[in-house]
Amino acid sequence: MKKDFTFLFRKEINEYDFGEDHPFHGRRGEDFLNFLKEKIKIDFPILKAKKATDKDLFLICEKEYIEFTKKYFEAKNKGEEFDGRFFFYHSADNLPIGKPGKIEEAARYIIGQAKMAADLIMDGKFKKVISIGGGLHHAKKNFGEGFCIYNDVAFCAKYLIEKYGLKRILILDTDAHAGNGTLEYFYEDERVLFIDIHQDPRTLYPGTGFIEQKGSGRGEGLKINIPLSPEAGDESYRMVFEKIIEPVVKEFKPEIIIRNGGSDPHFSDYLTNLGLTLEGFKMIGKKVRNLAEFCGGKEIDLIASGYNLRVLPFAWAALISSLIGMEVEIKEPITMKKIRDPIEETKKIIDEIKREFKKYWKSLS
Repeated sequence: MKKDFTFLFRKEINEYDFGEDHPFHGRRGEDFLNFLKEKIKIDFPILKAKKATDKDLFLICEKEYIEFTKKYFEAKNKGEEFDGRFFFYHSADNLPIGKPGKIEEAARYIIGQAKMAADLIMDGKFKKVISIGGGLHHAKKNFGEGFCIYNDVAFCAKYLIEKYGLKRILILDTDAHAGNGTLEYFYEDERVLFIDIHQDPRTLYPGTGFIEQKGSGRGEGLKINIPLSPEAGDESYRMVFEKIIEPVVKEFKPEIIIRNGGSDPHFSDYLTNLGLTLEGFKMIGKKVRNLAEFCGGKEIDLIASGYNLRVLPFAWAALISSLIGMEVEIKEPITMKKIRDPIEETKKIIDEIKREFKKYWKSLS
């Protein structure tokens, strides 16, 4: 039986590792795939992408940034010092601790996966492609931050526009942190509807992603930030999907969906303060699967984040299994701490978004 989905991964992506004591280190992708195989009990396709070339990277970055990033991370992997202007090109988040992996090379494979995902779907070979290690949404054209050096989310959308001429792409960012890099790439672009659900930026890095950041020029009204209060959980997420995301996406009629985000909205994540349970991740997967029906099922999923490695494979598996329509028995590995889903605050945020965006979207008026 032909499967309508595939996974993209190769061992080289384990090298996307900033060092043993850094919040972002390798192994997560391979560990997740092993976990999922154990849960699903059937074989599923895992394809290997080629490494992105400089020409590929020029689609999203300038030459000087690429050259510095390559030389710096290659030197650090060898245990050498590199006499360069690190803070001119990267934030302190991207400083390796101890001996990092081959970060820059791994990042090129992640970009290669975004390219391959687009080609596989546009060639009609699969409806859904899941890039393990993807979703590096903080990286910008000339600046790396937030553990991200090359933005594969932006690359994927730009590649679909440049090669295939797509005019209506939905990027749905469900990472707990706002996708500031991705937003910056498409702020004035009318071809990309960018919807970003994240923790209130007054309480979490990167400190951007406010409702007022709604795009400009021809992109105005096409960038919808949904900042949720700390501890927002399953019901808050359900509400924003049903009251904001679903009606807007139905009205927009995307040709393809790109979703990114991992396990960091989970209630036990070490770097965030949201309240999703595994049931919440299943709901997101199902909601995205249903949204993809507006574009013939075409969806690219980029998944990497999460900073509690004990819960990460469970949350990823809950989301991805629901996305591809497979029933998987998954139970919370951690007892939920006592938190309160701030429903009333979420209702106020929804009302504010409707007021701010009703002039752009009939479905919100």
